[in-house]
Formats: sequence, structure tokens, C-alpha cells
Amino acid sequence: MVDVEAELRGAVRGEVGFDVTSRALVTMDASNYRRVPLGVVAPRDADDVAAVLQVCRAHGVPVVARGGGTSIAGQATGTGVVLDFTRHMNRVLDLDPATRTAVVQPGLVLDRLQEAAAPHGLRFGPDPATHSRCTLGGMIGNNSCGSHSVAWGTTADSVRELSVLTARGQRLRLGQGWAGAPEGLRALVEGDLARLRTGFPDLPRRISGYALDALLPEKGADVARSFCGSEGTLGILTEAVVRLVESPRARALAVLGYGDEGAAAEAAAGLLPFGPLTVEGMAADLVPSSAGLPRGGAWLFVETGGETAAEARARAEAITAAADTVDALVVTDPAGQRALWRIREDASGTATRMPDGSEAWPGWEDCAVPPARLGAYLRDFRGLLSAHGLRGTPYGHFGDGCIHVRIDFDLLTEAGVARFRRFSEELADLVVAHGGSLSGEHGDGQARAELLPAMYGAETVALFERAKGVWDPDGLLNPGMLVRPAPLDTNLRFAVLPREPVDVAFGYPSDGGDFAAAVRRCVGVAKCRTTSVSGPSVMCPSFRATGEEEHSTRGRARLLHEMLAGDLVTDGWRSTEVRDALDLCLSCKGCRSDCPVGVDMATYKAEFLHHHYADRRRPAAHYSMGRLPQWLRLVERTRTARLVNALASVRPLAALARRLGGIAPERTIPRLATETFGRWQRRRQRERVRGWMADLRAGRRPDIPTQRVFLWPDTFTEYLSPSVGRAAVRVLEAAGVSVTELPDRRWQVHLSEEGELRGVSMNPWRSRRTRACCGLTYLSTGQLDRARAVLRDTLDLLEPFLQAPDDLPDDLSDDLPDVDDPDAPDDTDAPGDTYDPVVPLFVVLEPSCAAALRTDLPELLPDDPRAARLAGLVVTFAEALERLAPDWRPPRLDRPVTGQTHCHQHAVLGDAPDRRLREAAGLTGDLTGGCCGLAGNFGFEKGHFEVSQACAEEQLLPAVRDADPGTLILADGFSCRTQLEQLAGVRGRHLAEVLAEALDGEAE
Repeated sequence: MVDVEAELRGAVRGEVGFDVTSRALVTMDASNYRRVPLGVVAPRDADDVAAVLQVCRAHGVPVVARGGGTSIAGQATGTGVVLDFTRHMNRVLDLDPATRTAVVQPGLVLDRLQEAAAPHGLRFGPDPATHSRCTLGGMIGNNSCGSHSVAWGTTADSVRELSVLTARGQRLRLGQGWAGAPEGLRALVEGDLARLRTGFPDLPRRISGYALDALLPEKGADVARSFCGSEGTLGILTEAVVRLVESPRARALAVLGYGDEGAAAEAAAGLLPFGPLTVEGMAADLVPSSAGLPRGGAWLFVETGGETAAEARARAEAITAAADTVDALVVTDPAGQRALWRIREDASGTATRMPDGSEAWPGWEDCAVPPARLGAYLRDFRGLLSAHGLRGTPYGHFGDGCIHVRIDFDLLTEAGVARFRRFSEELADLVVAHGGSLSGEHGDGQARAELLPAMYGAETVALFERAKGVWDPDGLLNPGMLVRPAPLDTNLRFAVLPREPVDVAFGYPSDGGDFAAAVRRCVGVAKCRTTSVSGPSVMCPSFRATGEEEHSTRGRARLLHEMLAGDLVTDGWRSTEVRDALDLCLSCKGCRSDCPVGVDMATYKAEFLHHHYADRRRPAAHYSMGRLPQWLRLVERTRTARLVNALASVRPLAALARRLGGIAPERTIPRLATETFGRWQRRRQRERVRGWMADLRAGRRPDIPTQRVFLWPDTFTEYLSPSVGRAAVRVLEAAGVSVTELPDRRWQVHLSEEGELRGVSMNPWRSRRTRACCGLTYLSTGQLDRARAVLRDTLDLLEPFLQAPDDLPDDLSDDLPDVDDPDAPDDTDAPGDTYDPVVPLFVVLEPSCAAALRTDLPELLPDDPRAARLAGLVVTFAEALERLAPDWRPPRLDRPVTGQTHCHQHAVLGDAPDRRLREAAGLTGDLTGGCCGLAGNFGFEKGHFEVSQACAEEQLLPAVRDADPGTLILADGFSCRTQLEQLAGVRGRHLAEVLAEALDGEAE
């Protein structure tokens, strides 16, 4: 190994990685399989590839070409040297609109080619669901297809010429008329013409095996086409000339509803004569309930094109009229079409979970049969599933007869793996009986290559082996794939994981409390590797900032998987490799919502840091910012905010504080409020109570709002941005909602003799002062023991308000609180205060704090029923107005807005009420997605500034710079506002502040 690594470092200009992290990141693709490689090389050009092949040939080390790592059959994994083309060989070298061709490198992501072709009205025809991260090299290696293959065919149909290096270093230029054929290939073909003419099924989606029939003279002896789908076993692709097609000027999407998947499958072939661009199918159990689809239990997505929107719509309506549907919908709005297509594209991840949450796996992901036989095949397929006690949800390219399905195989036990093999063998026979192909899109890899004799027969498979010998006589390239394959039930990636759940802090309720099962959620579809993001999406900002797999959600999940496996990452929770990969995770929680399988890397990071630093010294930032509530509370109690601000304004002192606190030197320390929100609220409450008492003494009825809520005193609103809290109170009260200060001492519960709750009260002389806290800063730095203690104190404090609804009486005391002694300190309550918790809602203004209470609280304290109750009572500012004052209308501002939806709001809380509130106020324009990059303590930590800034520059800062004069900058999160102020010199405002100012303007 040492000799290979040293020779490679001396021979190539690209990066050579034989370290643990580099190897761990490519042990898996999106399949069920795992192989630990010797090392990884990122070649800069074809010369580097040739050098790698020369070194590996000398040492007998296998070579595997890898693109986006989204292969589902295991063909992008190997035990030798893995070539990663995505880092350097990832460009469009030329694009000729006249000839409609492009010259591309193998590591080019498909979407980048589409972006380059779009200005010319062109596009690359095939478009797999992974188009935002799959590469052209991978597509050629698998002969990928996508949803538009009914119109534009497979990748092989779009390939003109290929530049290839053989394992022995020969440079070939593959094309038609035997161009570039290695010596011996023509003789092999001409010696077995009859078999090649009769032994290959005539299917639109025949991907299995080698496409040797493309070398027939009547098919132009197309060596480039024959190379497609060879899965890196014949040669290493270094460049490709591909054909582009004209993209329709307008499109329409007909969504056709059917009673079940069988009816949809039967109907698909009948729609092909209409010339659609797509005929995609999926069933109800893969569709979120809010998808807005027409009635039905299954749907066909049929796209049409035209020169004009009217022409495209007319074609869609013609198909709708001819189809025998339960219901139908035609969508011409591009945004509406994109939303619907996202449902279909996310199915590759959604299908990894059964409706009951149990796991489902690939392995028989893409069998294809003649489209006319699809309905009959699906019925037999369902019967075979039932016979084996398995479940799966078919979806996919119904118009091509190609079905994707994830099946709930038990790949963790010996008996389950044996059933997986039996089912695979029987399904192969079933597919062949229907005239089909074992693979219709994703290739054979290890998942199906062993079963190719069932489809082709032993003699044709022997011919495949001879062809492999012509191209790669030393068996150096991707061994174990297609020919002389590894058994389909070996190298399973689950075999190395611990069989018993590991001891963890979080509850992982969706994964049965098993951290390994949570990590297994990542199946490698790599949506986190998208290099650009549009709309509200967030995941994965650190990958987009660095472009490194290590900093993607998938990369981190792979390292955690290897940590649990223990044979590559051997230090367990103490692993520095995992720690370093997680270091640039912003804990934005974007993956919780944007990842199709719901990976929650923010939680996994907190879990890891909790164990990694157990009984060890932590980074300085964990003490300074991780314990921020403690320090700010101390400042408030000592009334030293002005002093702290003054000291922070002295540059040498501020620099020293940053250094000691592990804070980035580029950052400015935010100023503390000289009057906290709590002090302001208590002072204001005393004034209101005096007014109410004066009204009572004068015989007037006090104007006391009937709707009441508690306003959560989060750390940021309380100490750093109290103007947000004051504004929220102003708006809520204008809407008729009374805001009550959250108590800071535990209340006493008063019960009747029968044990019924009669009321609550608080005596400051008999209760310890405790501040409610969501524990966010402790959670984000993995101080989970401290977070648990803080959250338990919070639950104890609020326990009287966390009774189950049926426990609350209808006649709780309505007594007004006593007026505080005017001479008493602001932070001292008078004895005997009583409150009425009839509406125990908690309004949380800081999105990250609300998200922590909604999700982290019940997951960290799963056995405490109070945690789930409090989580259910947490509402955002907009939610509170919508629930408690549905008839209230905010003042009209009629102004444009820009800014950013908080990443935690996007991922956990949702922003629909906020959008409705903005619309009601006449605030127009959409907020950006992505992450501001500050993300709580992340952007303040030393070493994170560049990534933090890159995240902000992705969407937020350009949107603010491009905004028209007079545009309001909205940012509900304190981090977002701080980032705007420090990087752009712009003041962002919470929606509550904007509405409060409008109310004040109306009053004037």
C-alpha cells in the first residue's frame, strides 16, 4: 500500500488520498453494498488517468471510476484505487449549437450541461432523477435514462464519440464503423453474429449486460454505443462528445389519476402514440398528503411540449381526454410543474421507507419489461412479494415499462439475507418470463450480474466474458461487476454495523431508538451534493461552500457509518476524522426536511460531540458561546451590560476576548441590550395593572384581552434583540391577544379535595428562580447533559401549564395579579401573584429556539410526557396570530420584501402562516432559501468565517444587494440579522418589527 501511494503521489498532479477519511467517503454508493478501497485519486486530466493505470497495473491493484456515487447496484465501489472525476475533470469543454453537440468531461454534473445548453434552446435528452448531482461519466457507464426517455432515449442514444483509456494504457477514440475498437473485438463479434442478432431482447430499456449487439454491421458497428453501460469494466472514460436535442419552448404537465398502480400501468402504453415527453407513474403511498394531486390511488405524470404554451396545453388536454382516468389535472405554470416533479424525483428517497416507517432497500430497483406487458408484470410482481412476505412500492418510467421499487428486505440477519437471495432468483425468472431486462436503467453491478445467465443464457454470458478479456485482459477494471461477478448477497453494507443499539442521548423515535438505524437512513441518493439551490431549499450549505464530499450530509453519514463499523474508522466516538467532517456542519437542519429520507445531521452532530468530548476539555467556543445563556444571565444580574459593551468596543480587549473565546477574529461581538426584554415587560405589566386597578376603582370595566399567550424569553430576544419582543407584544395586543410574562419561579398547583386542579399561584419566597430555556446553545455544541438539565428545569417550571387539556378546569381563577411594590427591584415579584393559564400557548420569536422546543426537546427527553406537551404548545409569531386572532387584519404596507426564511423554520416549523401574514400586510416578494451562514455559534467560531461568508453569498447577500430601493429586509433569526449587519451593513428586521412600525404609523 505504501509503495502504491508513494508512486501515485509522484506520478499524478491531482490529489491522492489514502487516509481514513478519503477512503471512508467512497466505501459505498447508493446501493446495498460496501467495499473499502485502498485509496482515492482525483485526476486532473487524461494524463493523470494514464499514470494511475500504469501504477496500478504494475502492482495488480484494481481501478474503479466513480462519478457522483449515486449508482444503485454497487458498481461505484471497489477495493483498489477509486478515481474521483468530480473534483477536476468536470467541465463542458465545448458546445456547438450548430451541430447540437457538446464535448464534456466525465465528472461533469448533468445540470451544469443543461445550464450551458439552455441559452441555445438545447438540452441533453436523458435526465435521471439525480440530475442535480449525477455525472455524465456515470450516466455513460450505466447507460442512464430518466423520465424523458420515451422521447429522447437512453444515454447511449445521445453519445457520438468517447475518448477512453484501456487498462494497459491504450488511448482510443470510440465511434461508429469500428472506430477505436481494441484489437480482437471485431473478430469476436464477427465470429458470433447469429447470437448477437437473436440473443438480445428488443426493449426500450435493455441495460443489462454488454451492448454487443450495437456492434452488428446493420447497426453501424458503433463502438461508442457498445461501450455505454459497461460500468467502467472495459475502459476509463476521459472525454465524451454527446448529442443535444431541441428543448420545447413550452411545456404542460398532465397528471392523470387512476384507481391503483395496475390501472395506471395498463394505461401507460396507450398514451405513447400521442408523442409525450414523459409517462411517469407512482402510487399514493409515495406521495405526501398535501401534494395537491387529482383524485386517485396512483398517477401518471405525462409531459407534453410545444412551440407555445397553448400548443403544449392542447396536447396535454388531448391526452387527458383520451385517457380513462378517475380524475385529471393539467398544469402549465412552470413553478407548479416543478413542485409536482419534485414529488416524483424525491420518490427515490421516499421509497426507502415504508408507510409505517420501516426500512426498504434497493436491489431490484429498475427491472424493465415491454410497456404493453407492464400491468401483467406488476400483478405477478405483487404476487411474488406476497409469497415471500415482502413489501414494496413500485414507481417509475411506466411509458418505458421500467419500474423502480424499494423492498423491505431484512438485510441484517442471516435468514433475511437468504430470503433476499431466493426472492432475487425468482424475480429474475419472472422478469425474463415477461420478456424483460433485469436492469432497465441503473445497471447490473453486483446486485444483478450474478443472475445474467437467467436473462441471456450461459453462452451469451461467456461471450460477455470474452469481450471483457479483449478490452481488459488483466481484469484490472472494476472487477466483480458484470462478468465473473461477486455473489449478490456478499459485501452487504449492513453486515459491519453493530447488532445491538449503541448507547445514545437522543431518543431517535423514528428509528426505534437505534442510532445505527438513524445513520442507515442515508442511502446515498446524494441530494445534499447539489451545487446550487433554488427556492426555499437549504441542504447542504457546507458542501456548496467547499465542494468537498466530506462536508456533505452523505459524506458525514458515511463517516458515521464507518465509525460504527469500526474496521476503517477505529476510534469510535473519539474519531478525529468524524469530528473534522462534522466541524463544518452548520446544524442548519436543512437535511431534516430536504433530504428525501430525513437524515438529521444536526442531531447526529450533537450526539457525536456529546460522546467525543465526554470527560474531556472542549473547544473554547463551547464554553463561550455554548454556555451563552449563563454568561448573559450573569451580566443581567450584575447589571453590567453597559460595561461589557464598553469593553468590547476597545479593540485590544475585544481581540483578546475573541481569542480566549474561540471566536473568529473577523467577527464583531454583538452589543448587549442595556434593558432586557424581561425588565421592559415587567415594567410595562406593572403600568397596565395600575391602569386596570384605576378603572376598577372608578367603576369602569378594565379592557383586558380575553386571549392570552406566554411570550418565550429566548436568549437572543431577551438580551440581544429586545426590540423584537417589544414589537411582538405591540402587534399581538393590537390583535386582541394578551401577552403574559413567562414565570421565572416554579408555581404551586392548587387541587381540590377530590384532586382536581383548581388553580396555580407562586410565592417568590418559597421557590427558586429559574429561567425557561430551550437549551439551543448546549444542543448545538453537544453539551447534552447540560441541555437535559436545563430542559428538565424548564419543564418543572412550566409543569402547571403542561397539563393534558382534559385536566384543565373551566373555572381557573380570573383574579388580577397584585400590583408590585413600586420600590421593589424590577426582578422581584410581589408575594401572592396568581395567573390564569387558560390558553397555555408559548409564542417563540426566535425560529431556532422554536425548532429546538418542537423537535430536540421531545427527542432528548423521550420518556418525559411533559416534553411532548410543551412541544405541542409552541407556536411562532405568525402561528399565534393565525390561531388566536384569525379575523384580525394587519396594517397594509404594500411594499416589496427580500431576505431569508430561517433555515430552522424551513426545516422544522414551516413558513406557510408567515407567508399568509405577509400577503395580508401587502408585503410582496419571496424570501430566499439556503442558510445565512452564521447559524448560531457556527459563523462565530474560529476557522469558520470563510465558509460562513460563502453561505451568505450564495443567496442572501445577492438578494439584498439586488433589491430595489425601499425594499424591506426581513430576517426573523438573530443570526440572520447579525450576518446581514456584519457582512453587508444592512439592518434586517423581524416581521413583528415591521408590523409594529406600521401600527405606530397608523396611530399617528
